[in-house]
Amino acid sequence: MLFKRTVLGRIAAGDVTLAFRRWRRPTVRAGGTLTTPAGVLAIESVEIVAADRITAAEALQAGFSSRDDLLAGLAGAEGEFYRIAFRLQGADPRAALREQDDLTPEDLAALRQRLERLDQSGRHGAWTWALLRLIADGPGIRAADLAARCGRETLTFKTDVRKLKALGLTESLEVGYRLSPRGRALLDQGADG
Repeated sequence: MLFKRTVLGRIAAGDVTLAFRRWRRPTVRAGGTLTTPAGVLAIESVEIVAADRITAAEALQAGFSSRDDLLAGLAGAEGEFYRIAFRLQGADPRAALREQDDLTPEDLAALRQRLERLDQSGRHGAWTWALLRLIADGPGIRAADLAARCGRETLTFKTDVRKLKALGLTESLEVGYRLSPRGRALLDQGADG
């Protein structure tokens, strides 16, 4: 479940505590958590709701200026309407991880092992190091343009970047990505396989 950058700030401030999505099946569940750039969200409830039961107050609580704006934002999606209630549980742990750039030999070995597992489980063969170098060479380039450079579909490319982000190696920018200090240290230490 992704949020627009403008909404993330309002989540961090505690102003937005609801989200509405149209899904064939939910991607989050009550009792679970969701890590976002605003922090870790505790998912309190996930309920199917009829569009005509969504109130103007709920639209405001979800970060929209009106109920009509909320419904317009969901118009192109398919599936049931879901109301997701959440609260901010804590800081995004990836933010602190990104800054950890004093990599020990053990850290390097663990990162190499994680990247190797990602390469083995992916549908694109060995992709992790090539993607790190691509982001290092072009910070701030649109995801669609980076995906095209390596002959990939944009959505699966973004999914793979999020896997690297979970390891603290990349950061999202307003447009595109960049290596984090941790990711830069990994490449600078010549640890690529």
